[in-house]
Amino acid sequence: MTHPYFAGTRHPRVLAHRGLIPAPDEDSSVWENSAAAFAAAHAAGAEYIETDCRVTADGDVVLFHDETLERFTGEARSVSAVRTTELRTLFEEHGGLLTVAEALNLFPDIRFNIDVKTDAVAAPIGPLIAAHTDRVLLTSFSDRRRRRAVDSALRAGAALPPAISGGRGTIMRLRAASGVRLSPARMLAGLDAVQIPERHRGIRVLTPALLRVAHVHGVEVHVWTVNEPDDMRRLVGAGVDGIVTDRADVAVQTLT
Repeated sequence: MTHPYFAGTRHPRVLAHRGLIPAPDEDSSVWENSAAAFAAAHAAGAEYIETDCRVTADGDVVLFHDETLERFTGEARSVSAVRTTELRTLFEEHGGLLTVAEALNLFPDIRFNIDVKTDAVAAPIGPLIAAHTDRVLLTSFSDRRRRRAVDSALRAGAALPPAISGGRGTIMRLRAASGVRLSPARMLAGLDAVQIPERHRGIRVLTPALLRVAHVHGVEVHVWTVNEPDDMRRLVGAGVDGIVTDRADVAVQTLT
Protein backbone atom coordinates (compact mmCIF):
# COMPACT_ATOMS: atom_id res chain seq x y z
CA MET A 1 0.00 0.00 0.00
CA THR A 2 1.39 3.42 -0.98
CA HIS A 3 2.19 5.73 1.93
CA PRO A 4 0.20 9.02 1.93
CA TYR A 5 3.55 10.78 1.58
CA PHE A 6 3.47 9.89 -2.12
CA ALA A 7 -0.27 10.35 -2.71
CA GLY A 8 -1.53 13.17 -4.92
CA THR A 9 1.88 14.43 -6.07
CA ARG A 10 3.66 14.36 -9.40
CA HIS A 11 5.75 11.44 -10.53
CA PRO A 12 8.70 11.49 -10.96
CA ARG A 13 9.32 13.25 -7.65
CA VAL A 14 11.49 16.35 -7.47
CA LEU A 15 13.12 16.65 -4.05
CA ALA A 16 14.70 20.05 -3.47
CA HIS A 17 18.04 19.36 -1.81
CA ARG A 18 18.11 21.59 1.30
CA GLY A 19 15.69 23.92 -0.46
CA LEU A 20 16.69 26.10 -3.38
CA ILE A 21 19.45 28.67 -3.22
CA PRO A 22 20.64 30.82 -6.11
CA ALA A 23 23.16 29.29 -8.50
CA PRO A 24 26.86 29.80 -7.62
CA ASP A 25 27.25 32.57 -10.21
CA GLU A 26 24.39 34.57 -8.65
CA ASP A 27 25.04 37.03 -5.85
CA SER A 28 23.02 35.90 -2.85
CA SER A 29 23.40 35.58 0.89
CA VAL A 30 20.76 32.85 1.26
CA TRP A 31 21.94 29.69 3.02
CA GLU A 32 20.74 26.16 2.40
CA ASN A 33 18.14 24.73 4.82
CA SER A 34 16.82 28.23 5.51
CA ALA A 35 13.26 29.54 5.37
CA ALA A 36 14.13 31.57 2.26
CA ALA A 37 15.63 28.51 0.53
CA PHE A 38 12.50 26.51 1.29
CA ALA A 39 10.21 29.29 0.09
CA ALA A 40 12.17 29.49 -3.18
CA ALA A 41 11.85 25.73 -3.71
CA HIS A 42 8.12 25.90 -3.05
CA ALA A 43 7.74 28.85 -5.43
CA ALA A 44 9.62 26.90 -8.13
CA GLY A 45 7.03 24.12 -7.91
CA ALA A 46 8.85 21.57 -5.77
CA GLU A 47 6.47 19.41 -3.75
CA TYR A 48 9.22 17.78 -1.69
CA ILE A 49 12.12 19.23 0.27
CA GLU A 50 15.05 17.13 1.41
CA THR A 51 16.58 18.46 4.61
CA ASP A 52 18.68 17.50 7.62
CA CYS A 53 18.32 17.96 11.36
CA ARG A 54 20.55 18.31 14.37
CA VAL A 55 20.08 19.26 18.01
CA THR A 56 21.38 22.55 19.43
CA ALA A 57 22.83 23.12 22.89
CA ASP A 58 19.28 23.95 24.02
CA GLY A 59 17.88 20.66 22.76
CA ASP A 60 16.00 22.22 19.84
CA VAL A 61 15.83 20.19 16.63
CA VAL A 62 16.96 22.56 13.88
CA LEU A 63 17.44 22.09 10.16
CA PHE A 64 21.18 22.06 9.55
CA HIS A 65 23.35 19.63 7.59
CA ASP A 66 26.94 20.03 8.73
CA GLU A 67 28.32 18.92 12.08
CA THR A 68 30.00 22.30 12.59
CA LEU A 69 29.57 25.95 11.61
CA GLU A 70 32.85 26.01 9.68
CA ARG A 71 31.49 26.05 6.12
CA PHE A 72 29.26 29.03 6.93
CA THR A 73 31.11 31.13 9.51
CA GLY A 74 34.63 29.70 9.55
CA GLU A 75 34.16 28.47 13.13
CA ALA A 76 34.88 24.85 14.03
CA ARG A 77 32.22 24.79 16.76
CA SER A 78 29.76 21.92 16.69
CA VAL A 79 26.10 22.81 16.14
CA SER A 80 25.35 20.81 19.28
CA ALA A 81 27.42 23.34 21.28
CA VAL A 82 25.62 26.43 19.91
CA ARG A 83 22.57 27.96 21.58
CA THR A 84 19.49 28.20 19.40
CA THR A 85 19.28 31.96 19.81
CA GLU A 86 22.84 32.38 18.55
CA LEU A 87 22.19 30.12 15.58
CA ARG A 88 19.05 32.08 14.82
CA THR A 89 21.07 35.30 14.87
CA LEU A 90 23.62 33.83 12.47
CA PHE A 91 20.81 32.92 10.06
CA GLU A 92 19.06 36.30 10.27
CA GLU A 93 20.71 37.74 7.16
CA HIS A 94 20.89 34.40 5.36
CA GLY A 95 17.28 33.32 4.98
CA GLY A 96 16.19 32.51 8.52
CA LEU A 97 16.75 29.50 10.75
CA LEU A 98 14.07 26.81 10.90
CA THR A 99 13.32 24.23 13.54
CA VAL A 100 11.54 21.07 12.42
CA ALA A 101 8.33 22.32 14.01
CA GLU A 102 8.59 25.71 12.30
CA ALA A 103 9.19 24.15 8.89
CA LEU A 104 6.16 21.89 9.18
CA ASN A 105 3.95 24.77 10.26
CA LEU A 106 5.24 27.39 7.80
CA PHE A 107 5.06 25.09 4.77
CA PRO A 108 1.89 23.02 5.17
CA ASP A 109 1.80 22.06 1.48
CA ILE A 110 5.34 20.67 1.40
CA ARG A 111 6.31 17.04 1.99
CA PHE A 112 9.55 16.81 3.97
CA ASN A 113 12.33 14.25 3.54
CA ILE A 114 14.24 14.57 6.83
CA ASP A 115 17.68 13.07 7.41
CA VAL A 116 18.21 12.30 11.09
CA LYS A 117 21.89 13.21 11.35
CA THR A 118 22.72 12.23 14.95
CA ASP A 119 21.54 9.89 17.68
CA ALA A 120 20.61 12.94 19.76
CA VAL A 121 17.81 13.75 17.29
CA ALA A 122 16.08 10.36 17.35
CA ALA A 123 13.99 10.86 20.50
CA PRO A 124 13.02 14.56 20.29
CA ILE A 125 11.99 14.49 16.64
CA GLY A 126 9.14 12.06 17.32
CA PRO A 127 6.72 14.48 19.04
CA LEU A 128 7.56 17.18 16.47
CA ILE A 129 6.43 15.11 13.48
CA ALA A 130 3.73 13.00 15.15
CA ALA A 131 0.87 15.12 13.76
CA HIS A 132 2.46 15.32 10.29
CA THR A 133 3.57 11.77 9.49
CA ASP A 134 1.43 11.72 6.35
CA ARG A 135 3.88 14.21 4.80
CA VAL A 136 7.18 13.26 6.41
CA LEU A 137 9.76 10.71 5.30
CA LEU A 138 12.51 9.89 7.77
CA THR A 139 15.88 8.67 6.64
CA SER A 140 19.35 8.29 8.10
CA PHE A 141 22.62 6.63 7.18
CA SER A 142 21.98 4.61 10.34
CA ASP A 143 19.03 2.20 10.12
CA ARG A 144 19.05 1.87 13.94
CA ARG A 145 18.82 5.64 14.39
CA ARG A 146 15.99 5.92 11.89
CA ARG A 147 14.06 3.13 13.62
CA ARG A 148 14.45 4.94 16.95
CA ALA A 149 13.06 8.13 15.42
CA VAL A 150 10.05 6.28 13.96
CA ASP A 151 9.39 4.60 17.32
CA SER A 152 9.52 8.01 18.99
CA ALA A 153 6.87 9.38 16.62
CA LEU A 154 4.59 6.42 17.29
CA ARG A 155 5.03 6.76 21.06
CA ALA A 156 4.09 10.43 20.67
CA GLY A 157 0.73 9.40 19.20
CA ALA A 158 1.31 9.44 15.45
CA ALA A 159 -1.69 7.95 13.67
CA LEU A 160 0.62 6.18 11.22
CA PRO A 161 4.37 5.80 10.89
CA PRO A 162 6.19 8.33 8.73
CA ALA A 163 7.41 7.10 5.37
CA ILE A 164 10.93 5.70 5.61
CA SER A 165 13.99 5.23 3.44
CA GLY A 166 16.65 2.60 4.03
CA GLY A 167 20.01 3.45 5.57
CA ARG A 168 23.51 2.70 4.38
CA GLY A 169 23.49 -0.89 5.63
CA THR A 170 20.17 -1.67 3.98
CA ILE A 171 21.29 -0.18 0.68
CA MET A 172 24.55 -2.13 0.68
CA ARG A 173 22.73 -5.40 1.37
CA LEU A 174 20.09 -4.61 -1.24
CA ARG A 175 22.73 -3.81 -3.86
CA ALA A 176 24.55 -7.05 -3.14
CA ALA A 177 21.38 -9.16 -3.11
CA SER A 178 20.01 -7.72 -6.34
CA GLY A 179 23.32 -8.42 -8.07
CA VAL A 180 23.25 -12.15 -7.28
CA ARG A 181 19.48 -12.60 -7.56
CA LEU A 182 18.89 -13.27 -3.86
CA SER A 183 15.47 -12.42 -2.46
CA PRO A 184 15.45 -8.86 -1.12
CA ALA A 185 12.01 -9.16 0.47
CA ARG A 186 13.24 -9.08 4.07
CA MET A 187 15.50 -6.05 3.66
CA LEU A 188 12.79 -4.12 1.78
CA ALA A 189 10.05 -4.93 4.29
CA GLY A 190 8.53 -1.73 5.66
CA LEU A 191 10.50 0.60 3.39
CA ASP A 192 8.82 3.20 1.22
CA ALA A 193 11.93 4.33 -0.64
CA VAL A 194 15.63 3.78 -1.14
CA GLN A 195 17.63 6.94 -1.75
CA ILE A 196 21.02 6.41 -3.32
CA PRO A 197 23.74 8.00 -5.43
CA GLU A 198 24.08 6.67 -8.95
CA ARG A 199 27.68 5.77 -8.13
CA HIS A 200 29.78 5.80 -4.98
CA ARG A 201 33.57 5.73 -5.01
CA GLY A 202 33.58 4.38 -8.53
CA ILE A 203 31.09 1.61 -7.79
CA ARG A 204 27.72 1.68 -9.51
CA VAL A 205 25.00 1.71 -6.84
CA LEU A 206 21.99 2.20 -9.10
CA THR A 207 21.54 -0.87 -11.30
CA PRO A 208 18.66 -2.23 -13.38
CA ALA A 209 18.48 -5.18 -10.97
CA LEU A 210 18.15 -2.92 -7.93
CA LEU A 211 15.46 -0.87 -9.64
CA ARG A 212 13.59 -4.00 -10.62
CA VAL A 213 13.52 -5.62 -7.18
CA ALA A 214 12.62 -2.35 -5.46
CA HIS A 215 9.67 -1.80 -7.79
CA VAL A 216 8.49 -5.41 -7.47
CA HIS A 217 8.17 -4.77 -3.73
CA GLY A 218 6.51 -1.35 -4.13
CA VAL A 219 9.54 0.65 -3.02
CA GLU A 220 10.48 3.89 -4.79
CA VAL A 221 14.05 4.65 -5.87
CA HIS A 222 15.36 8.23 -5.56
CA VAL A 223 18.81 9.27 -6.78
CA TRP A 224 20.97 12.07 -5.36
CA THR A 225 22.32 14.63 -6.13
CA VAL A 226 21.41 15.26 -9.79
CA ASN A 227 21.71 18.77 -11.23
CA GLU A 228 22.06 18.38 -15.01
CA PRO A 229 18.86 18.15 -17.10
CA ASP A 230 20.26 15.41 -19.35
CA ASP A 231 21.07 13.28 -16.31
CA MET A 232 17.59 13.87 -14.89
CA ARG A 233 15.97 12.70 -18.13
CA ARG A 234 18.28 9.70 -18.42
CA LEU A 235 17.64 8.49 -14.89
CA VAL A 236 13.89 8.96 -15.09
CA GLY A 237 13.94 7.17 -18.43
CA ALA A 238 15.69 4.26 -16.72
CA GLY A 239 12.87 4.02 -14.19
CA VAL A 240 13.99 6.16 -11.26
CA ASP A 241 11.07 7.53 -9.25
CA GLY A 242 12.64 10.68 -7.85
CA ILE A 243 15.51 13.10 -8.27
CA VAL A 244 17.17 14.86 -5.35
CA THR A 245 18.61 18.06 -6.76
CA ASP A 246 20.18 21.41 -5.89
CA ARG A 247 18.30 22.84 -8.89
CA ALA A 248 14.67 22.13 -8.13
CA ASP A 249 13.67 24.92 -10.51
CA VAL A 250 15.49 23.21 -13.38
CA ALA A 251 14.18 19.78 -12.41
CA VAL A 252 10.54 20.92 -12.29
CA GLN A 253 10.88 22.47 -15.76
CA THR A 254 12.69 19.41 -17.11
CA LEU A 255 10.47 16.67 -15.71
CA THR A 256 6.99 18.18 -15.93
